[in-house]
Amino acid sequence: MTTRTVLRAEQWREHEARHVALADELTAAHRARAARRRTHPVEDFLFTYYSYKPSVLRRWHPGAGVVLEGAASTRRAEWRGYVPTEPAGALVVDAEAYRATRGTMLANVVQILESTASRAPAFGCFGMHEWAMVYRTPRPRHDLPPRLGASGTDAVVEGHDLRCTHFDAFRFFTPDAAPRNREVLSRDDQAEREQPGCLHAGMDLYKWAVKGGPLVPGDLLLDTFRHARAIRTLDMQASPYDLRDWGYPPVAVETAEGKAEYIRRQRAFAETGAALRERLIAALTS
Repeated sequence: MTTRTVLRAEQWREHEARHVALADELTAAHRARAARRRTHPVEDFLFTYYSYKPSVLRRWHPGAGVVLEGAASTRRAEWRGYVPTEPAGALVVDAEAYRATRGTMLANVVQILESTASRAPAFGCFGMHEWAMVYRTPRPRHDLPPRLGASGTDAVVEGHDLRCTHFDAFRFFTPDAAPRNREVLSRDDQAEREQPGCLHAGMDLYKWAVKGGPLVPGDLLLDTFRHARAIRTLDMQASPYDLRDWGYPPVAVETAEGKAEYIRRQRAFAETGAALRERLIAALTS
């Protein structure tokens, strides 16, 4: 039998209010820019790439096995994934039913998380995926100036071994860059290629947390978002784009010093990501 924790109404409402305040703080700048129809090449990426609105972050869930007293008289009673439980007037996440109705999707997510966690991290890619996305093309993905110019960017790609292991980065490689990768990646073998040193695999922890819905506690959801946002910063600093006017000094991965900084930060992200991945697996399977 699953052990349950009971939260009094004042307790879970306090948790919820704190969560909403933190979520609003994390998304305030994005929402202000959206209201003015402006965009930011680094900070707005998570809202466009994953297509999750700020409201997704505001919705607090306690996770499975937590009884919320008095919640049946609130709008939470209309939320998908909750059912009445004892004591009278309480709600709890119906984890068994949620897993049953989303069995295939959750099974795929858990497979990717577990297989990624089982592998040793690799740190030799140096963020070349962003460079490969603009290799020999006059149409870069972002409207930003290239730091080394078009020919300089192409030369960096040609001087490196492309080792991308993440399909959702690889699929944006230009036609000339894709054959240069060590492996041709596909969606079908994503779980077999993901590894914990990959920046994009770390960013995706936020996506997997959202897909977990009410099974994922609110603090874990916010932690994955913060992690993804920090990774995106390095991702763009190490890219071929010049973001100095936006306040982001480059991590010049075409140099030995830049490579060393990239790996140092990549290792730190891998360590944080490993802990988040473990928490996600537990939330989705326990």
